Amino acid sequence: MILFPNAKINLGLHVVSKRPDGFHSIETVFYPVNWCDALEVIENKQNKKEFEFTHSGLAIYGPVEQNLIFKAWELIKQEKALPPVQVHLHKNIPMGAGLGGGSSDAAFFIQLLDSKFNLSLSLEKKMSIAKQIGSDCAFFINNHPTYAEGKGDEFSEIKLDLSVYYIVVVYPNIHSNTKDAYGALVPKKPLNELKEIIKTTAIEKWKDQLVNDFEMPIFIKYPAIEELKNTLYALGALYASMSGSGSAVFGIFKSEPKLKLPEGYSYYLQKPFK
Repeated sequence: MILFPNAKINLGLHVVSKRPDGFHSIETVFYPVNWCDALEVIENKQNKKEFEFTHSGLAIYGPVEQNLIFKAWELIKQEKALPPVQVHLHKNIPMGAGLGGGSSDAAFFIQLLDSKFNLSLSLEKKMSIAKQIGSDCAFFINNHPTYAEGKGDEFSEIKLDLSVYYIVVVYPNIHSNTKDAYGALVPKKPLNELKEIIKTTAIEKWKDQLVNDFEMPIFIKYPAIEELKNTLYALGALYASMSGSGSAVFGIFKSEPKLKLPEGYSYYLQKPFK
């Protein structure tokens, strides 16, 4: 069985406060985009190794025990009896980009195991497992536009449809470390209501109101990311922003932009849905 875990972008991101548990309280809107990995799981009937993991595409570093897919496997194994599996991940979503690729892989793995092996996991159980893996992981269980607060894992639905627009997501070949990004900013109460901006304000006016708090410290450290955002506006973006804690930058366009990117950059273009 093969699934295609997709990425997300953040429409606004406020870091509101530092929590007693060491995490930060945030508010943001997650929006899914179709820049995808490919994830395959088959029952391992040959060597019976309990969990066998292979990968292709973009390089994945570190031991398998650190991979979010493996962490999802261990959590599900505590709840349900599982046969040995072979897992293959073709990595296409850049890492360290603020696109949630690793979280998406883990969430889709939960869905895949539930379906393939008839685990009968409730939606609440799948969400619970995903929240133990990462703050944005549970978003990918439902995988539709979502207002998130708390650690980024307290969700409420938000009505938002960008399907008539072109969405360009560009990775400038810079790996942004989330922990370092949090350490470089001071949490503060937002000046405006993010949810209200999304609900009531035209996209053409988001530029002056919809803010990602991570941009200021990340732009200081990596001027090329700010330059990329400015480039998307110069190409006619209605709204452009860094996603998450970076380093990917996206733009929302009425018509297809003519991109000319520096060598080493990669991008995904999502065309309007017919």
